[in-house]
Amino acid sequence: MFYQKTQKLLEMSLWMQNAENGVSIADIMQKFNVSKRTAIRMKDMVKEQFPQIKEINGPHNTKRWYIPQGSLGQYVGFSLTEINALQNAIKLMKTKMPEDVDALETIMHKIKASMSSEALNRIEPDAEALLEAEGYALRAGPRIKVNPKFMQKLRNAVIACKIIKIKYQSKTKNEWRTVHPYGFLYGNKHYLIAWHTKKKAMCHFDLNNIEDIQVLDEYFTRNPEFSLEEFSRQSFGVYQEEPFDVEWKFDKEVAKEAAKYIFHPTQEMIENPDGTLTIKFRAGGAREMDWHLYTWGKHVKVIKPKDFNKRKVWKG
Repeated sequence: MFYQKTQKLLEMSLWMQNAENGVSIADIMQKFNVSKRTAIRMKDMVKEQFPQIKEINGPHNTKRWYIPQGSLGQYVGFSLTEINALQNAIKLMKTKMPEDVDALETIMHKIKASMSSEALNRIEPDAEALLEAEGYALRAGPRIKVNPKFMQKLRNAVIACKIIKIKYQSKTKNEWRTVHPYGFLYGNKHYLIAWHTKKKAMCHFDLNNIEDIQVLDEYFTRNPEFSLEEFSRQSFGVYQEEPFDVEWKFDKEVAKEAAKYIFHPTQEMIENPDGTLTIKFRAGGAREMDWHLYTWGKHVKVIKPKDFNKRKVWKG
């Protein structure tokens, strides 16, 4: 119990050092699921250990606290679990996004350089053993290769809200398109999400099909109401179309296996009395739904929409 309390206080201290706008009592209550009284006590205990803590007034005159950067340097360490998680991330990224591997490996080198020789000697043999013992099964299909120079340009443009022109190879033509880059969606393929100035719509652009990029000396104003998370939830996969009600029924043979999946963030899962499983959600993307349902074969039945076979035909 004492150990858990100490761990929570250290976690809270690190959080308060990294919170640019400070941490309120309400924030502490929500993050650690504690009462207001306990949250105040936790804040006071951190304040006792770190008297350099600063108090500021946030929105609606709410008191917030933060610890100046660098105050906790001597208390920060890295566990075997954390090192192993980063190693696995590097291994996975080598197959998914190889252009980011160098940056992750640099982070790993910096972490190890910051550790004492005693801690490193204690952790490294086990970390190496786990690295050899854990792997990833690769799905068949083309390997995604994205030009790292393009990614750097695109990321800089997203951050700076700069308008760009991309030379894009679609199924029908190869042409320059002027877009406002908003972000990225990563999956079996990787996509740039950007506002198409000609179509006046938010579109997906396969990163593999971008042949050249010009960053213009012009800026755009981001739509403050746009949410990449909400945008991605409108579809099953990445293909955007008008959302519709979806209902799938998995038979008894695969119900337990299907129950382990999150098919969509908004899904409703119903375990039926006969042992079957019903999944309901609302989204577009009939073609990608069809691709996924194919993997379940005869064990799944589409209840809604009734015109699913017509919807899944690609009209591009």
